[in-house]
Amino acid sequence: MPTHQPDVLPDRRTSRAFRLETLAALSAGLLAACGTPGVRGVAGTAPAPNVFWTPPPPRRAAAPAAALLPPDVAGRVAQLKLADVIDIALRNNAATGAAWADARAAAASYGAAQGQYYPALALDGTVTAIKTVPSAGRLATKQQFLNPTLNLSWLLFDFGGRSGSVGAAREALLAADWTHNATLQNVVLDVEQAYFDYLGTKALVGAQQTTLKEAQTNLAAAEQRHNVGLATIADVLQARTALSQARLSLEATEGRLQTTRGALALSMGLPANVPYDLAVPSDTTVPPGISDSVDALIKRAVRERPDLAAERAQVAAARARLSVARSQALPSLSVGGTTAETDFLNVRPVFRNSYTATVTVSIPLFSGGAQIYDVKAAAAAADAAALRAHGFEQQVIYQVFNAYYALRTATQQVQTSADLLASATQSEQVALGRYRAGAGSLLDLLTAQAALASARADAIAARFSWYLALAQLAHDTGVLGLDGGTPLHVRTDSTGTPK
Repeated sequence: MPTHQPDVLPDRRTSRAFRLETLAALSAGLLAACGTPGVRGVAGTAPAPNVFWTPPPPRRAAAPAAALLPPDVAGRVAQLKLADVIDIALRNNAATGAAWADARAAAASYGAAQGQYYPALALDGTVTAIKTVPSAGRLATKQQFLNPTLNLSWLLFDFGGRSGSVGAAREALLAADWTHNATLQNVVLDVEQAYFDYLGTKALVGAQQTTLKEAQTNLAAAEQRHNVGLATIADVLQARTALSQARLSLEATEGRLQTTRGALALSMGLPANVPYDLAVPSDTTVPPGISDSVDALIKRAVRERPDLAAERAQVAAARARLSVARSQALPSLSVGGTTAETDFLNVRPVFRNSYTATVTVSIPLFSGGAQIYDVKAAAAAADAAALRAHGFEQQVIYQVFNAYYALRTATQQVQTSADLLASATQSEQVALGRYRAGAGSLLDLLTAQAALASARADAIAARFSWYLALAQLAHDTGVLGLDGGTPLHVRTDSTGTPK
């Protein structure tokens, strides 16, 4: 017998190895047959590492939603005002729609949380059919049951857990509403920035066109004087250089005009190539400033900034969640009840009713320290939310402070640029008169005209920068209106008229 044992063991190992090799070969064959999983009719990967993967044909995409144009605005799309531009943007902007959807979701969550104050009712029903076969002298039976059950549960008292949940949902709703308001103001500010950037660029194009005409006039005058021997070829070349520089600047500004025009269309949620234009404001006179003090504006911002109010609501929600965590370690009282009816359907109807009523007091005793740490975590989260709100309030104060003095600087620049434009205009007129009279050189005239062109650009930039600074201050104070208006007070003199 022992002599046969070695022959048996190798046969077993050989057969096992054979089976393993057979399974491996079969698996490899299946994998080779299956290949890489396909995606929508094409191979899932490229056939080789040095070959492009061929994508599947694109699916038919849903038609994008058309941008909204109010009916009263669509008829005058070529003469849009600032209020029209903002109205279109608020209707089409995705950020405002998302913020509104978040607010509606928070309102629904708040309504769901309030349901905790009411009892919960549930109706259950079962239908049971039983059939047995005869065995051991017992007859076959067939029974059918209908068992509807009505369950009632009502939490009466839980040491602030339920009220904390409702309070957290309420504060989350307030935070979402304040965030929606802040989003609206952010969109209005972005639109105003694009609006004034476009208008400023458009005004700069007009100023550079005037400069180009002056350069053309200078070249014609230089060529005429050269033809009669009153000027050298150097004057003609200088005039041509000045003309080329003016034309180059105008072309660059015209290109930027199309860029700013597309940016304004984008801010309105419209295609960049949509045919529209703006109505030039009838009065572009810049007031000398505002009469509100920086301290008054800071107090108003701390009181009215919607994003700061959202941060404070988040603090209140965190404190409400702390109340919920504390209640988990305290007893709770609830009542419940069940009523049921059993109907026997296989024979003549037989109805049997039953009910139960319970009063439950739940007292947490031990949970491995989870409740203690939940309270500590909720308390730390509430402290963190309070610190973030305090830090954000400091940022708000700085933003108002910075925007206030930026507006003062913009006001001074408007006045200074106006003085600069007036003096540059007089200097150009004097240089032009001297050149025409033959008492001045062309170089003096070109220098004066270059200074005048720069003064025109500075005046335009200062004027529209003032409007942007005013909008930024209104936004940072939290009073920027949905029409782009601001309730900030313009400085007036003793007669009540603007200075």
